[in-house]
Amino acid sequence: MANSKYEYVRNFELDDSALPSTWMVVRIDGRGFHGFSDMHTFDKPNDLKALGVMNKAAIEVMKNIRDITIAYGQSDEYSFVLPPSCNLYSRRISKIISTVVSLFASNYAMHWSEYFPDRKLLVAPCFDARLVCYPTKKVLRDYLSWRQADCHINNLYNTAFWAIVHSGKSEQEAEEKLRGTFSKDKNEILFSEFNINYNSLAPVYRKGSVIIRKETEVKSISAQTGKEVSRQKRVPTVLHDDIIGDKFWEEHPELLASNTEVASL
Repeated sequence: MANSKYEYVRNFELDDSALPSTWMVVRIDGRGFHGFSDMHTFDKPNDLKALGVMNKAAIEVMKNIRDITIAYGQSDEYSFVLPPSCNLYSRRISKIISTVVSLFASNYAMHWSEYFPDRKLLVAPCFDARLVCYPTKKVLRDYLSWRQADCHINNLYNTAFWAIVHSGKSEQEAEEKLRGTFSKDKNEILFSEFNINYNSLAPVYRKGSVIIRKETEVKSISAQTGKEVSRQKRVPTVLHDDIIGDKFWEEHPELLASNTEVASL
């Protein structure tokens, strides 16, 4: 193809390649999700169906982008991890971010009715995104630990806050009651005033959701024989495990392998 006289405009494009040989993490966050959750009458402090559609959207992202090795989500955010060996889009940050966030938002909208069959999606869900490079396995683990610790801190506060509001107090009164309290104080309020043992709440609320690829037996019908056949596939699977301690990483050492190669789905 002959060069166009207008092709010089490509010189204005910036090179935004991510640092080589580093872990890339794309984190998406809901934009205006406080109003979005109110508009769609999400249960407070947690709505299991709303978390379900977030997890579904994340699973679909991982199915589409096979370089992603692990994802972690809580509330209206999700983080997707790409290993140092990943060369997706030649590691161009803008391409990776725009692909991940658009896939996530479109799948969130597409699968909404599966989780809310009686609730129409009133506005389009919107998410922002960023990509950050982390140089070592330790720093990557610290990042994921930070997000899970944030999940615990926010959920403990929200659980106590909404317990107070549901008891008949105003949101302002709940804020005043919790102002300056520590974790032990919130746990005491929940247990002594509402008979809620925070540690007995479902892990999905306290720990968030971790998605990894697990070997799973998948059954299908053979096009040649018409008979059912089974085979092993690495399928994105949602867990609600602790990822701050060592046990999870000892059980899944492949997640921190810098040259991870993901089998085709």
